[in-house]
Amino acid sequence: MAVETKEYRAEAKFQRVSPQKARLVLDLIKGRGVQEALETAAFTKKRIAPVIHKLLVSAVDNAKYVAGEKGVDLDVDSLYVKSALANDGPRMKRIRPAPMGRAYRYQRRLAHIVVSVAERSNGAVVTKVDEPAAEVKPAKKAAKTTKPAAAAKKAAPKKKAAK
Repeated sequence: MAVETKEYRAEAKFQRVSPQKARLVLDLIKGRGVQEALETAAFTKKRIAPVIHKLLVSAVDNAKYVAGEKGVDLDVDSLYVKSALANDGPRMKRIRPAPMGRAYRYQRRLAHIVVSVAERSNGAVVTKVDEPAAEVKPAKKAAKTTKPAAAAKKAAPKKKAAK
């Protein structure tokens, strides 16, 4: 019988940051242990980092609360960041004055940030996500010496347009 690990999550919606910028910080904490992820978020110099730190604390608190309510034995030290997402929220359309009475439109992006933590199975402690190994590309094959018949034909010269 497979033991199912429970996932605990926290969300922060309508954050005034583009999802691309939020993903920079979220990629730093993905797959790490909760304690290491909290330290990383606390010392990252990005404007969204304190929000992500607060969100991670909230996810851990949610895990403690749900485990207490359901009577599940939860080891907080074995929690790790299972997933960390930054999805697009609605965009705020804004207008900026432009020369000669015109206006330029621009968009302020919002993000919905979701962090989920889970208990690591077998109590194994992994501090960093395994990086995928760089793939070795095979050497290019030698080009064939014979050219196809279609490539050998020359293009007909173009005629000049009549004036």
